[in-house]
Formats: sequence, C-alpha cells, structure tokens
Amino acid sequence: MANLSMPFQKTVDTIKAPAVTTEAQETNEPHRDTSGDIIEDGLRRGLKGRQFVIIALGSIIGPGCFYGLGYGIYEAGPLGLLIGFSVVGVSMWILMQSVGEVATLFPVHGGFVEHCDRFVDPALSFAVSWLYYFMWSVFLASDWNNATIFLRFWIPDTAIPIWAWYILFFVFFSLLTTLGVNFYGETEYYFGMFKFFSLIVLFFISILADIGAFGNGYVGFKYWREPYGPIQNGINGFGQVFVLAAAYYVGTEIVSVAAGESKNPQRDVPRATNSILYRILFVFIGMSFFQGLICPSTSDDLVHPASKTASSPFTIGFQLAGWKSSAHFVNAIILIAFISAANGVVYIQSRALYSLALKRKAPSFFARTNARGVPYPAIIFSNMWGFLGLMSLQTTAGSLFSYFTSFGGTAAYIAWAAITFVHLRVRAAATRKGIDAKEFPFTAPGHISLYWGNFFFNIFLLLIQGFTVFETPFDYKLFIASYISIPVFFFMYIGYKWWFKTKWVPLDEIDFPQRSKWRSEEHENARKASWGTRILRLLKE
Repeated sequence: MANLSMPFQKTVDTIKAPAVTTEAQETNEPHRDTSGDIIEDGLRRGLKGRQFVIIALGSIIGPGCFYGLGYGIYEAGPLGLLIGFSVVGVSMWILMQSVGEVATLFPVHGGFVEHCDRFVDPALSFAVSWLYYFMWSVFLASDWNNATIFLRFWIPDTAIPIWAWYILFFVFFSLLTTLGVNFYGETEYYFGMFKFFSLIVLFFISILADIGAFGNGYVGFKYWREPYGPIQNGINGFGQVFVLAAAYYVGTEIVSVAAGESKNPQRDVPRATNSILYRILFVFIGMSFFQGLICPSTSDDLVHPASKTASSPFTIGFQLAGWKSSAHFVNAIILIAFISAANGVVYIQSRALYSLALKRKAPSFFARTNARGVPYPAIIFSNMWGFLGLMSLQTTAGSLFSYFTSFGGTAAYIAWAAITFVHLRVRAAATRKGIDAKEFPFTAPGHISLYWGNFFFNIFLLLIQGFTVFETPFDYKLFIASYISIPVFFFMYIGYKWWFKTKWVPLDEIDFPQRSKWRSEEHENARKASWGTRILRLLKE
C-alpha cells in the first residue's frame, strides 16, 4: 500500500487534470486515430452500442451470482431472499435513473468519480473513488476465491495448489485486459450473451426439476413450507440479504464509468439505463426465485460462514431432483461466467484508478496509456488485488466470502448515496440557472423527492445492515468487515479536505453544455423509433 501514501502535489487546483502520458500522444486533446475512434484523455471511445448495453446488463454477473445467492437462502430462506433482492432492486432502478441523467449529460472518463469532483467537492471524489476502488479490489479477490472453490471439483489441491491457480489468474487476466477497449467490448458482448442464454437454460431446467422430470417426484413449493420455511432468522436474515443484494447489484452503475469510452454516449447511456430493469427482473429476481424454488434453505452444501466448500443452489436442486451429474454442467457455466466477471471487475478498477491519477489523487504513473488507449499500469496493479483471496488459506472459504461480501456491500451503499447526491446537485444547479430538466438528453422520471428518498434509503441500509454482529456473542471480525468502510470514508474525506483546503463547488459554478450538444438528430430519431426498430439498429452496430 506504499503507493497510496506517496506525497501528492499540495494544491487546491485539483479540478484541472494533468496532461496524460501515452506512448502515442503527449496531449489530452481529443483526436481520432487511424481506426476512426476518438482518443480522449488517453482512452479510446471504442465501445459500440450493442456492446455497451450488454456490458451494462451482464458484465458483472459472475460465479458469486450462481452460488453466492445460496448464502441468502441459507440466512433468510427463499422468500426472504426474494423480498430482499426485490426491495434493493427497486432502489437500484431509481439509482440508475440518476446515473443515466448525469452520465448522458456529462459523459466523462471516470464517470461518477469525476462527477463528484466537478459538482460537489474534490474531497468527496477522493474518498468515494478510493473506497469504490477498494470495494472492487475485494470483489476481484472474492471472484478468484470463488473460482478456486469450483476448480477443486475437478482438480484437487494436491495436483494444483491454490496459489498456483492465483498466479495463472494473474497472468491470464493481465494479458486479457490489456488488449484494448474494442476487444474488451466484443469479448463482453459474447460472454454476456452466453450468460443470459445460460440463465434461460438453467431456469428451464429448474422448472423441469420442480415438476419431477428427473425422477425424484414433484417439488412444487415444498421448500417454501415447513420444516424449511419461506423466511429464516426473521429480521436478522433480511439484514444479511440486504448486504448480499448490494454486493451483487453493484456494478450496475458501470454505465457511468463506461460512458467515457462509448462511441456515442448520448445515445448509448439512455439505452443501457432503460435496459437495467431487465437485469433486475430477469437476472436477480429470476435467479432468486428459481434457486429458492428447488433448493432447501437447510442444505449444508449452501455457502455459509462455516463452509470450506460450497455448491450452487442450482446444483443442489438438480441433484435432489435426480440429476446426479449436474455439478459438471453448472460448474462449467460458473467458470465461464468467472472469466467475464473478473474481466469486468478489472475494467472498472483500472478506469477508476486511471481517473484518480488524472486528477493527481493517485500516482501519476497510473495515468499512462499505450497506443491502443489502454491504461496498462492501472490494469496490472488492479489485477494484483486478486491475491487477497489467498486469505482463504488461513480461514474457511465461507468466512472469507462473508467478510468480502460485508465490506463490499457497505462500500456499495456509500457509492450509491454519492451517485444520488451528485444527481440532486445537478438538478439543483439546473433549477438555479433556470434550465428545465426535461430538456436534458435523458431525464430521470418522477418527482425529485423520489431521488431524495432513495438517497436516505441507502444511508439507512448502510447503518442497519450489520446490526446482527451486536448480538451475543459479539462477532468483532464481522463487525469490522461490516462497518470499516464508514470510518475509512470519513478519514479519507476529512484528511483530503484538510490537507488541500478544498471547498464545495457552488451551484452557480456548475456549467452545463450547450443545448445543441445535448440532443443530436440521431438521438432524436432514436427516441422516436419503435422498439422493433431500436432492436434492429442495435444488432446492426
């Protein structure tokens, strides 16, 4: 962590970005390369519309979604899991309207990290962005940890030790993630399509298992009744599900981060924002329902703090229904999802770190890019955080999963509250300048009080999600994991503000782009087109 404590230039003028160092360009003025893509601030605007939408929908769906939801079934029961994910899903949909409005109006590299700097306070940007970076670093380690759990199903530790898998992961993802944003976009597009197709198949097989097609009889809603129970552990179980939901919904806001590398953010960001409802309903609500339908909450094979290994609820349900070899099928899907998810995590990490370096809030070395517009120092450094997963050598895989999820979930609520607050500031500045929000390229629906309510709801969940640790006996390790993000955030915010003497950006100083840049003719035509026409246009891109 020595890199994080290096001395920064002590200047209040933190809003001005330093020149970007690249191998091909020594200026950060936007320009086109030989392929026709715009290079801006060293990064390539190379993401196509179809890639952007699929990335928003499914790039972060990883191994945890396929087996980590079992933690929620174990803690809260199938109905408790479904209710918890539905409640947080509503909050996430509201959040994405905030993201869509601000990211479409101000599509900048670093997304909401940069927005916090421009529209609130550079100190807030510093605290939120580093906490956001640490959160994704923990999630990367969690993904590596999850992958080794399933690889052990085929290859025992005696053949390939865990540390060897981690070295292989580091080399593989370091190479994969430095091939450029065009390669990343195309890879994630096909991985995303595969994951959605896989979910359809798993949902269909779940229906077959539920009606007794594999020979062990009709299940129906058997696991929603006693002795299994639809809800387990009462309010305590719901508390765990709220943390779990935050850990898995996080990444939806990648729309804000990726907008800086979209070919046409004014068109692509609204599309991705509107499509987020399908991710909530199809992916998370769908997975919660079908996994809880076929898997009992009392199964010892579900991931929980004491487990050394764990199985996906899909695997458990299929095997109970009579398909004994289903683990090979489900685990293969999970490992393919792992490649996509880890790739997406490093993408978000590296872009957040790159944005920090541009603002002198991280070592300037991380602002370096190559000729393809790839911030390779930020990528290599970010990949190294995966080795945190080696902590599993000193504790159970289930405990490590619980700690990582708790820290990541609480950090997510802080990031979401910051995103919503930025939206509220932009709206307030527009009102101050007499600008009608309905004229924005994308306008978040509903009254502004809806977004104030979502802001306070995220703060509320942040404060109450770890209350179970105060029960007897007091679990100090889980307490640290659940609440360490709060003092870390305030330490970074207050420390940066005191050192650089930063001030909140006055509403009158928030500048809006000219209206002619808000809506292009192409964007207006896209808004008026039918759903069928929009889909055809998207597939052609």
